[in-house]
Parts: sequence; C-alpha cells; structure tokens
Amino acid sequence: MLYAIVCTDRPDSLAERIAARPAHRERLRLLQDAGRLLLAGPCPAIDATDPGPAGFSGSLIVAEFDSLVAARAWADADPYVGNGVYAEVSVKPFVKALPA
Repeated sequence: MLYAIVCTDRPDSLAERIAARPAHRERLRLLQDAGRLLLAGPCPAIDATDPGPAGFSGSLIVAEFDSLVAARAWADADPYVGNGVYAEVSVKPFVKALPA
C-alpha cells in the first residue's frame, strides 16, 4: 500500500538539512530503485523553486510499504529526523486516485 509521509521542518534547520541531504536522498534512491517511490520532494518556505536562505518548511514523500508500521519505521529512521531537521512527521495510508 502507498503511504504519505508529511514532514514539517523545525525553524532555522536549513544547515542541518543541507548536512543530512546526501544520506536522506540515498534512502529515497533505494526506494526508487526498488520501484516503491511514487514521489518525493521538499516544500520551499517561500514561493520559489530555490528558496535560498529562506530554506524549506517540510517535505512530502509518497511510497509503497508493507504496512503502516513499516512506513512509520522507515520515516523514523530518516537522517532528517536524526539530525533534527523535522519537528513533526505524519505517516498516513494513501490511495492514488489521479492520474489514473
């Protein structure tokens, strides 16, 4: 089943985000290589593709996992969690309706 992982950044966490980005992206690449990643990306803190020093307000990941427990465990092990980037992480079952 698909799960939406919705993450909210801690204020002023851009430096920690940049430092942990390679490890974070490698985990996402592993999901992609396994054919389990539907989409992933950051949410800029301002209305710009590259927010510069404004940084990001969070991230969204939609991926396939065996269960909600497995999705939550994967999210909890993210380098952004371990490095204090995320203040909050929500994991919910997700049903892709469109595009079909």
